[in-house]
Amino acid sequence: MSKRILFIAQHRPQRSPSQRFRFEQYLTFLEKAGYRCDFSYLINGKDDKVFYKPGNLISKLKILLKSYYKRLEDIATLSPDTIVFVQREAFMTGSVFFEKNVKKAGAKLIFDFDDSIWLQNVSDANRYLKFLKNPGKTRKVIDLADRVVAGNQYLADFAAKTNKHVSIIPTTIDTDAYQRVSRPQNDAVVIGWSGSITTIQHFEYAIPFLKRIKEEYGDRVKIKVIGDANYSNEALDVKGIAWNEADELKELSEFDIGIMPLPDDEWAKGKCGLKGLQYMALEIPTIMSPVGVNSEIIQHGENGMLASSHEEWYGAIKQLIEDAEKRIALGKKGRETVISEYSVQANANKYLNLFEELS
Repeated sequence: MSKRILFIAQHRPQRSPSQRFRFEQYLTFLEKAGYRCDFSYLINGKDDKVFYKPGNLISKLKILLKSYYKRLEDIATLSPDTIVFVQREAFMTGSVFFEKNVKKAGAKLIFDFDDSIWLQNVSDANRYLKFLKNPGKTRKVIDLADRVVAGNQYLADFAAKTNKHVSIIPTTIDTDAYQRVSRPQNDAVVIGWSGSITTIQHFEYAIPFLKRIKEEYGDRVKIKVIGDANYSNEALDVKGIAWNEADELKELSEFDIGIMPLPDDEWAKGKCGLKGLQYMALEIPTIMSPVGVNSEIIQHGENGMLASSHEEWYGAIKQLIEDAEKRIALGKKGRETVISEYSVQANANKYLNLFEELS
């Protein structure tokens, strides 16, 4: 009889980048290795349209109640031969009732996280529900876990303060599937950013130097923002487009230069470089802020570029606009880096070993 892994997360399959790039793309691999993989999530497509928009308090409370009963159902399925893999959190409040019940059932608990989620971070649409959150929850789950998986060294150092069984597995890209899509020739150089509604403020850090670039180059450059269809910036001639899985590779493949600006703060230090890795996997020359793991991913001038100040960002973008050969060279080296260090293929056995330790 195959060993059971119960994957616990908030969102339906293919909805959340954190889930997609940290465990969903390994499910088939694990099943082929003899594991039965079950996936339990809380927020379906209908709930999604309510939960992340302002208001709708009664509907949101109904979602919370439904989610609570869903987790009770999950607990009822547990046995000592179950491995439970919790990605970020099992429940959307500060409660750790689920994780405690995993331990009571004698099941093994793996906790995976890829952000500084011990900091208070609530979407604008749910600010009034902030009281339900508990920043100390992350530490409690780490303490309960049999194994902790961190997306980078900064997160691992936090977890290792109270749990000695901490592994680092980076956020990864399936480079067999992640291939650049051919596109029509475009006279303009496309500078692109991809993210979400909750991270659009990181793009706004780039506005001062992108305005300078736009003023200098005019129609010779185009700025593209993926992830928030409601976002616009008249000065940059930008109208955001919504992310959807079916068009992801096509839309990203239009980038000539990919940017990942970040503030140098505690939340950003915990990020795992996903945007940059996506660009690099598609041979898009990438510029990142040297914050957290970004400085490990990028060797400046070899497989991408790092930029801190607005002046450095302006200079790096200008250099890549002017030098098409450099764009090609950095893009190729970037993909090589992802294949060798940050791909599913390079990290699959790390996941397999993790589960075999607990089997």
